[in-house]
Amino acid sequence: MKVYLDTNIVVADAVSSHIHHASAAALLRQIESRRWTPVLVAHGLAEIYSVLTRAPYQPRVTPAQAWQILEQNVLASFEIETLSCSEYSRVIKECAAQGWSGGRIHDVLHIAAARKAQCRRIYTFDVAHFTRLAPDMLDRILAP
Repeated sequence: MKVYLDTNIVVADAVSSHIHHASAAALLRQIESRRWTPVLVAHGLAEIYSVLTRAPYQPRVTPAQAWQILEQNVLASFEIETLSCSEYSRVIKECAAQGWSGGRIHDVLHIAAARKAQCRRIYTFDVAHFTRLAPDMLDRILAP
């Protein structure tokens, strides 16, 4: 079974001082033990790198450590879903039509990738945001 993980799950798992570390780590252990396939959109790699290298975690995550986290924790075991230029355009057009601005675009792109990969579940710590953007997926959007 394919399950989509929002970048906030990956970040929380990677940073032991993160408030949601324990629940993110437990989810990833569950995914591994059940042999589910974790999925992430390609631009999520840049999101994870950005958050890891700019957030004030203690101890700080260096760029080299962020790359190591991506290489070992994500690239080694996740299916990376890509969106085409036309898919990005469709998502941006939808956001404009809905009047959605700012960072919501990232959540909508995550949802688009989860749909494309036919994920049966989407895990995020931003359940309220995701369900507002994809009310037809209420039964698939969960917190760990």
